[in-house]
Amino acid sequence: MTRAESIPVAELGEVQAKAELARLAQEIALHDAHYHQRDAPVISDSEYDALRQRNTAIEARFPHLQRADSPSLRVGGAVLDGFEKSTHARPMLSLNNAFSDGDVADFCISIRKFLGLDPDEPLHFSAEPKIDGVSATLRYEDGIFVSGATRGDGFTGENISENLRTLHDIPLALKGGDLPRVIDVRGEVYISHNEFAELNQRQEAQGKPVFMNPRNAAAGSLRQLDPAITAQRPLRFFAYAWGEISVLPADTQMGVINKFKDWGLPTNPAIQRCKDLDEMLAAYKQFEQERATLGYDIDGVVYKIDRLDLQERLGFRTNSPRWAIAHKFPAELAQTVLEAIEIQVGRTGALTPVAKLRPVTVGGVVVSNATLHNEDEIKRKDARIGDTVLVRRAGDVIPQIVEVVLDKRTADSVPFVFPVICPVCGSHAVREEDGKTGKQDVVRRCTGGLVCPAQAVERLRHFVSRDAFDIEGLGEQNVQLLFDANLIKNPADIFRLNRKIEDVKKAFLKKREDDALEREERTGKKRKKILDESKRTFKEIENLISSIEARREIDLERFIYALGIRHVGQNNARLLAKNYHSFANFHAGMKGAYTRDSESSQDLLAIDGVGAALVEALIEFFSEPQNDKVITALLDEVTVRDFVAPAAASPVAGMTIVFTGAMEKMSRDEAKARAQSLGAKVAGSVSAKTDIVIAGADAGSKLKKARDLGIKILGEDEWLAVIDQRD
Repeated sequence: MTRAESIPVAELGEVQAKAELARLAQEIALHDAHYHQRDAPVISDSEYDALRQRNTAIEARFPHLQRADSPSLRVGGAVLDGFEKSTHARPMLSLNNAFSDGDVADFCISIRKFLGLDPDEPLHFSAEPKIDGVSATLRYEDGIFVSGATRGDGFTGENISENLRTLHDIPLALKGGDLPRVIDVRGEVYISHNEFAELNQRQEAQGKPVFMNPRNAAAGSLRQLDPAITAQRPLRFFAYAWGEISVLPADTQMGVINKFKDWGLPTNPAIQRCKDLDEMLAAYKQFEQERATLGYDIDGVVYKIDRLDLQERLGFRTNSPRWAIAHKFPAELAQTVLEAIEIQVGRTGALTPVAKLRPVTVGGVVVSNATLHNEDEIKRKDARIGDTVLVRRAGDVIPQIVEVVLDKRTADSVPFVFPVICPVCGSHAVREEDGKTGKQDVVRRCTGGLVCPAQAVERLRHFVSRDAFDIEGLGEQNVQLLFDANLIKNPADIFRLNRKIEDVKKAFLKKREDDALEREERTGKKRKKILDESKRTFKEIENLISSIEARREIDLERFIYALGIRHVGQNNARLLAKNYHSFANFHAGMKGAYTRDSESSQDLLAIDGVGAALVEALIEFFSEPQNDKVITALLDEVTVRDFVAPAAASPVAGMTIVFTGAMEKMSRDEAKARAQSLGAKVAGSVSAKTDIVIAGADAGSKLKKARDLGIKILGEDEWLAVIDQRD
């Protein structure tokens, strides 16, 4: 019988074509691995090209036979209109950071305490270089790559499947006979140093802008709407974790990573297993010393508990796992001149000093601004305009001034005087005082509130930001444009823009005209006709109005976060939404919390994770009549969806539980985390709203109060039986 690979494409039958495509997919994938991952090709370029050409020709004749792991998908498909949202089956959470050996020691101690382990009980960790790239997740079903996404906000990312298919490091089909039915492989997309240099050389040769650093290049390349462009970029991938998985192939972190390698996924060969803190810190020092020779950017070391059963017990905080931490490298330093200190007014009225620096490269990035934090920090460092200063990027991200080089200070130098008047609206700027301690707040704030233009614009920018209402097309510049045109002064105005289309058009066209005039004056080139520009502007406005209309319904936690209340970030917004369920309940509770001693305030404080500072901020916000007016107007325009907790098939889902006394079978922290994972709310004090009190040894006043209120009381063994966790 004639072998299919020797039959001309024009003479192949459908069965033969199907078998030939399977053979070619496997053979080309093998050669891709030899070339891209091992730098050791085993066939010539012409032989490789012949394989791909045969695959393309067969697919052209039998398009319905194209495989999910087809080599032709590596070159990119059709240009996309935009990226669809992709919800992660399990959240892609960030890691807490450690910046010193002491932080790592504290991490190890906290794990032992949480698990109730003795100091001499063995506890192993994996240590892996922390790749400075872009996080991505790959979903495989029955071993075949079916989709991929960015990390996004940890819960929802962007579907970039077609772009990820073009990466030669990512197998389109896993190999082996022990593959899980479903697995979400987590990892990092990056660009090596050598390939980054070559990429920038090509950019320069083509007259295109060069990339600032490999991470930026990877991020921009991965989010191209044209997958063919992504295919031309030298993107690589390291797999190091997983999300949803039908069956775990091992019982340790290192075991799963080794199985990844067996399945054909690229893993970092530098990962180590450490038996104690000393070996963890030794691995850190080794990676730090080898950092410059690895060939790709790393910014620290990630430690993870090796045993997966212990990872399961440790669980997660709101936005990070308890069983892992990132030990960051010290930031690089650079010397430059502090040319000015500007005071910026934030959305909450905070006056923040920003150092304007003579541009300098720090850690591969050109830095011209740095934070000075607050006026106390300026005094402590005695930073003055004209000083020579040392600058670093904290955590390799936020530039900050480390210290002043005093021996280079000029004789006419004078101390910086921090303003007591808001530079934007002229209102008094004050430092709040803690009524209990008498200590001043480190931040000076404008008292102008909503009358301060700087705060109004910043509040609007926050309102439309990605983690709030997420209104596409209403970025920083357009918010400022519409504010300056008196078209939006408060959030509700955004949803009234559809009634002011002509005014919006005038504002946008005027801005375009002004920009064109400015370019003409700057470059001496005459303006193009404005007709095409007008069409583009009107399309932009049409898209903006559509984006606004699409956001007339919003989840409760996003709505709370969008209000811009001090101390209410994403985590606290979600915590409040989870406890109040609807905006009507939340609003009634906040209006009732008019003093610290009110019942509503006590209910707030009883929520595990809510502190006095957050309660004070909520009281201050909801006692301000102008804020009520803003919310009332906004609710006329939008609908706030009730909080929907993840389905939890447990007997305690939705209940409020209080723990008191010493636990014997698990630590108090572990018990709380377990209850929360089952959908229960854990409170810090007993009230009439408490459903169950779990009483351990030596329980005190909380137990007495529970008895007085007639609340159900369970011992530790009874509690474990209820949640079906008895050994």
